Amino acid sequence: MSFFTKPRRVGGAVLTTLAALLVLSALIVPDQITRLPPGNPIGNALLRIPIEGLVAAAILIVLPPRPRKIVAGVLGFVLGLLTVIKIVDLCFYSVLAREFDPVLDWPLIGDGYSFLQDSIGKTRSLLVAIGAVVLIVAILTFMTLAVIRLSRLFGAHKRATGHTVLAFAAAWVVCLVLGVQVVGGVPVAASSAAALARDTALKLPQDIKDQKAFEREVQVDAFKNTPGDQLLTGLKGKDVIVGFVESYGRDALENPEFNTQVLGQLAGDQGKLAEKGFAAESGFLTSSTAGGGSWLAHSTFLSGLWIDNQQRYQNLVGGDRFTLTRAFKKAGYRTVGVEPGVTYAWPEGNFYGYDQVWDSHTLGYHGPSLSWSTMPDQFVLKQFENLEYAKRQGPLLAEITLTSSHTPWAPLPQTLDWNQIGDGSVYGPMVAAAEGPGKLWQHNHDIKEAYAKSIAYSVDTLISFIQKYGDDNLVMVFLGDHQPASVVVGQNASHDVPITIVAKDKSVFDKIASWGWTQGLTPAPNAPVWPMNQFRDRFLTAFGSDEAAK
Repeated sequence: MSFFTKPRRVGGAVLTTLAALLVLSALIVPDQITRLPPGNPIGNALLRIPIEGLVAAAILIVLPPRPRKIVAGVLGFVLGLLTVIKIVDLCFYSVLAREFDPVLDWPLIGDGYSFLQDSIGKTRSLLVAIGAVVLIVAILTFMTLAVIRLSRLFGAHKRATGHTVLAFAAAWVVCLVLGVQVVGGVPVAASSAAALARDTALKLPQDIKDQKAFEREVQVDAFKNTPGDQLLTGLKGKDVIVGFVESYGRDALENPEFNTQVLGQLAGDQGKLAEKGFAAESGFLTSSTAGGGSWLAHSTFLSGLWIDNQQRYQNLVGGDRFTLTRAFKKAGYRTVGVEPGVTYAWPEGNFYGYDQVWDSHTLGYHGPSLSWSTMPDQFVLKQFENLEYAKRQGPLLAEITLTSSHTPWAPLPQTLDWNQIGDGSVYGPMVAAAEGPGKLWQHNHDIKEAYAKSIAYSVDTLISFIQKYGDDNLVMVFLGDHQPASVVVGQNASHDVPITIVAKDKSVFDKIASWGWTQGLTPAPNAPVWPMNQFRDRFLTAFGSDEAAK
């Protein structure tokens, strides 16, 4: 009998140790990589004392056996859920530089899966999805079993466990009072699991409070009742293009790791504009999102409201907010949206006030897709010229979304002569020969270089369009929607994006002289920075009549 007893005891001790490490890790590992202590991050993190574990242990010690097992099972399952939320938070911070909202962010799970398909292919994405489900089930199961196993140990050794809990509790208090820290400024007295549980539980009331606040904000609108003949009078006779450049963030201009290519392209494009008699002025806007969620930035810019979550967005597009595009329509413009990223029914087009929406199904593209991007930016602009700009009979407002700089930034099309583009089939051999995202995403440096190259392509395409087709009455406003994913800029990057106005008519710039923007396509580091939701009112004020501005 003793021959079997010793291995069994050793196995039991190993399982108990693993259970303790699993529970301890779940309690103290943060939801962001940047919050891990440097050096040996996991080892240093294990030096922390989680108060939640001490409280749970104290409760389990005093309970009778049957209630103890039930409570341990519940605590283990809850800890497993918190661990899953931490992992999801980790993913959100790595892409969107923010935590996961369990109430509002479920629609983004599908977008994340689509991104995976574009990056690593459908088969691998399916395997990742299956692996994620298996991981979630495993975490919930093993965390529950681990806490139950530890609770049995607590019940069998109440006295020793109680003294240990008291000793660690006293140490936790001392470390809290004295501010004792692990390497890198991480406090030894940990309460991250409790904070995560509290924040998660508060999400619903916080979202309800935010919804009520938004309902009040949407009622405030200085321009909604402005007569059409008092709107945008400073742009009379002009055609206006608003171009959103996907992921065109401030770091594309100022991050020395990859900004050289973008700055060089902008410098060259500045010369091209000057040759055609165009000028430009630039500043910065702070986007309501980062890493993704372009629709939040678009709606913020066009509505004049801060749209930073899905709840606000849904409430906005379900109402009748006076958007910038509606203002142009009321002033007598034909308003069109060019949306190559729209691959499904898009009722938001009616909300924004477009007379016509050209999407991925109606732009007439017969070439290959480029990962997430359904078609190259140059093709989009060429079709805009063919379908709208060349046929305009009155003032035109076009909002154009450019997607070639969307993750995963490969394959990237080459710039062609405008007369070569045709129906897009010319891109077939080009895309087939280009490097795909699978290999690219193996190296962080390559990702950053590909991002910069895509921004240079998109911006150059806009300037090339102005060179080729722009006339004296063209006014173009182009901007980024948000910074790229954290894999490019890190988790502490700003949410700032560049914005530029290009025109030939000097009076356009006279009307925005008070803005203090930088001359040229590249805003100076000290150029003004506005929240993105302020642009609508500033623009309507600058280019409206004196009566409308009062």
